[in-house]
Amino acid sequence: MINKPAGLVVHPGSGNHKGTLLNALLNHHRGAADLPRAGIVHRLDKDTSGLMVVAKTLKAHTDLVRQMQGRTVKREYLALVQGEMDRPGTVDAPLARDPIHRTKRAVHPMGKQAVTHYTIEERFPSATLLRCSLETGRTHQIRVHMKHIGHPLVGDKTYSNVRRGRAMNFPRQALHATKLALNHPYTGERMEWSVPLPQDMEALLEVMRAGGTWGG
Repeated sequence: MINKPAGLVVHPGSGNHKGTLLNALLNHHRGAADLPRAGIVHRLDKDTSGLMVVAKTLKAHTDLVRQMQGRTVKREYLALVQGEMDRPGTVDAPLARDPIHRTKRAVHPMGKQAVTHYTIEERFPSATLLRCSLETGRTHQIRVHMKHIGHPLVGDKTYSNVRRGRAMNFPRQALHATKLALNHPYTGERMEWSVPLPQDMEALLEVMRAGGTWGG
């Protein structure tokens, strides 16, 4: 289990061939080269922080991938979204690659099923802190679903054109994977981990509680 910092790319790609989590695993774990994706079971976006599970053996990797597919791995995120929300809810909207901007995702009737549940953790005059629970794990799922219901994530430059508000200048999407639960791949024991918000998001919330402006 690792607590990924914001800014760390998970897989090498265009413009990110070095300094990724996969590179680090290959350098620090002797058996990683023999595992699919060096043992990485799922991913987080570059600017999303929080919990990820990484397998150290092929048996563990195979089992954890099956758990992800079978939806027995439970993941919760804390997300600060733009605008005021006053009730919990569920977004059940299929996601597909955006037909125009190919690096983005969009709600599309021909996409794959995607379900996000959310509850309210804390309210502010111009934003709401949500706890989001995933039934599915589609690329950019929370970010696209929140935009779809009119509440894009604070700091999300990809899925938000909103420029107003106290905290819209936050330098990344305010999204943190705070809790993860799964069955141990060898013993079957149910296991659960949680991590607090990183320093930048905690500082952002303190600014919001004080009624200030991020960076101001």
